[in-house]
Amino acid sequence: MAADLKAKAQAFLELHRGEGTFVMPNSWDVGTSRILAAAGFKAIATTSAGINWREGRRDAVYELSREDALADHCVLAEAVAIPVNGDLENGFGDSPEDVAETIRQAIDGGLAGAGIEDFTGDRNAPLYDIELAVERIAAAREVIDKSGVPFVLTGRAECYLVKHPEPFEESVKRMNRYREAGADCLYAPGVVGAEAIGAMVRAVEGPLNVVMGLAGEPLSVSELSALGVKRISIGGSLARATYSLVERAARTLMEEGSFGYTEGALPGREIERLISG
Repeated sequence: MAADLKAKAQAFLELHRGEGTFVMPNSWDVGTSRILAAAGFKAIATTSAGINWREGRRDAVYELSREDALADHCVLAEAVAIPVNGDLENGFGDSPEDVAETIRQAIDGGLAGAGIEDFTGDRNAPLYDIELAVERIAAAREVIDKSGVPFVLTGRAECYLVKHPEPFEESVKRMNRYREAGADCLYAPGVVGAEAIGAMVRAVEGPLNVVMGLAGEPLSVSELSALGVKRISIGGSLARATYSLVERAARTLMEEGSFGYTEGALPGREIERLISG
């Protein structure tokens, strides 16, 4: 396990250090993880939204214990031969020690990387004080360095999602501090448009992840690559598209008695081939 994880994590780290842009789609169960791996992606990520919806839970309300949440994410890391990045929300705790323990357990569970948000979960005070947020990233970095695993740490600035009055400026300030504290990759979900994304790439002193499918008109991979984006994720958008298909199919079946949703559906044997790993 240790040698295998080191190899996965090193391969994931090299994707961030090498030339060009890579796409890291987000899965929410073993089947979707293996389908994405079979498609040829070099790395995938979990989506907390997709995993929570899969279990009938709301996202970003922190109802689960760290151990239960990590179990949901780490089983996907065990299911595929490529690196898996964990969407570990705010690290399942407020203190630097909480985040450090979460990262330690993520490494033990086979994840090759993870993102840590600066969203508190409190809508009245949604962002951690920047100094505490930096300490949380530094604590994660210390655990990673002690582990000997080249685990990829992503520092997330949630300014756009919590409607900060100056989301671009605050995101850049926070992400550059997170980079100084040891983050390998930076991420500000919610930034949209070529102009803003290009400006953020230039202002952030490290590899930038941009999520597509969250808001705004999606840019293509080639367009994002031309802007200098290093990593592209898709968040819960694939899960949303899947649930939308089920909802439309159910409505059409109930209201029209039509089975048109089966058009283009994969045969069962093909699905089994893809998800067998």
